[in-house]
Amino acid sequence: MQLEIGYVYHIKNDFFDLVKDKNLMKNHENNNSRPNYFCIKKENNILWFIPMSLNIEKYKNIRDMKIKKNGQCDTIVIGKYKSKEQAFLLQNMFPITENYIDHIDTVRNTAIPVVEGLKQKLLHKANKLLILRGKGINLIFPDVDKIKQILLNESKDI
Repeated sequence: MQLEIGYVYHIKNDFFDLVKDKNLMKNHENNNSRPNYFCIKKENNILWFIPMSLNIEKYKNIRDMKIKKNGQCDTIVIGKYKSKEQAFLLQNMFPITENYIDHIDTVRNTAIPVVEGLKQKLLHKANKLLILRGKGINLIFPDVDKIKQILLNESKDI
């Protein structure tokens, strides 16, 4: 599968079984194929994904509280995908490798990208969060270092 930045994917349950991170969103809960995951960047063999949620009111409230408290919110972005409002949860982003991608999200067998303006906003905020993390300010819930190490160790075994 040719993975592309700016598109939305579904992830295999095997990934969640492998990394066992309690801070990752649940995958395929109640036999549903949600959440979707937005592919934001690629570093060598490591991809970075941002979970998406249709639970808009919950995440708007959290975002609004963060804006009221801090004057901004870089961890939750509300935007449209496939004509529906979605919460892009940068606070839950994580690394992954291609072999754990199940399939690309489609409409009538056509992959639909996230619109360019939203894509750029998400990329900017994701990079900002990763830079802050490197400076000791971690706003990302999953243990991305542990996940990345598990994936790198697995790729050495292949």
